[in-house]
Amino acid sequence: MTNKLITPQFMEAIKNFPLYSQEEKGKDAICVAVFTIGRIRWFVLEGQTEGNDFMLFTIVCGLCETEYGYVSANELEKIEIDGSKYGINDKFHVCQVKGFTPTKLKDIQDNELRSFLHRLYSKPQKS
Repeated sequence: MTNKLITPQFMEAIKNFPLYSQEEKGKDAICVAVFTIGRIRWFVLEGQTEGNDFMLFTIVCGLCETEYGYVSANELEKIEIDGSKYGINDKFHVCQVKGFTPTKLKDIQDNELRSFLHRLYSKPQKS
């Protein structure tokens, strides 16, 4: 498998988090990496090799709706934004946030992610 997003450092970070390994952890699940392009962020929780690809379980923020979902690393690598449409003579690709340390979801300082987690995991107040 050749994919620029699946680096040796990424493989080291995710080796203990195969698919389905953090089910039921909610806000205490460990985010092992973050991929981004523009305002879109994929908070990677789990992943494993499947054939010649690497499947990731993530929370994606910055699209119409924040949600849990599966995404292929090969698909992420193919995403490209042509900057010439915006007066920039360059193309943009999904990249990994450098220097990110594996962190519990609840400790990540991202307003959209925090709002999503609050809606899912906060218990309603009793009246």
